[in-house]
Amino acid sequence: MTLQTVILAAGMGSRLGRSLPKPLTELSDGRSIMRQQHDNIRAAFGSDARITAVVGYRAETIVEAFPEAEYVYNDRYDQTNTSKSLLRALKATGKRAVLWMNGDVVFDPRVLGRAIELIERDQSFVSVNTAKVSDEEVKYTVDAEGFIKELSKTVVGGIGEAVGINYISRADKPALIAQLGRVDDQDYFERGLELAIVENGLRLEPMDISDLYAVEVDFAEDLERANLFV
Repeated sequence: MTLQTVILAAGMGSRLGRSLPKPLTELSDGRSIMRQQHDNIRAAFGSDARITAVVGYRAETIVEAFPEAEYVYNDRYDQTNTSKSLLRALKATGKRAVLWMNGDVVFDPRVLGRAIELIERDQSFVSVNTAKVSDEEVKYTVDAEGFIKELSKTVVGGIGEAVGINYISRADKPALIAQLGRVDDQDYFERGLELAIVENGLRLEPMDISDLYAVEVDFAEDLERANLFV
């Protein structure tokens, strides 16, 4: 089965202070952030993996750089957060399960290789790093069975951080779509996942990638750190 992937790339990325969309930021190896994401997807899942990007801010620059991808346009990119971009992508991809990632994540290609077993089981998951727990990042806790219980920036006593690479199964997708439709425009997509856990019984597995690198590039220092790996 052809895997459906989604890259959330609609935001302005103003904290990095660049004129181009953040996913087009060049890395030290000459690739853009989004190019290394495309490369990692193709390396793990083959050339027939479907890549859909949600675009908004200066969308034409991303479309021009990646004409082979499919696109969903968030015309309210300056008024909404990742919850509404992901909602548009999930609706546009029909009944298929979806692997999605934030458009600013620089990550080890082996992350997606590790995900293959979970995807083959159609098990929804969130990639996590248990090596550090920063106040400003999305944190999580687990229930007695090891599935994610809480998932937000306000979690108290978090045991790790979400790193922005996730998968929703075909069976779980309708519940997530419904919850993303309910959340506030400024909510992150993690709020939809949290509500689906509480109200729909979503069993979301944490996929530990603490031994691999994954850097969300928000600030210049994040870009410097990401460039140490590529």
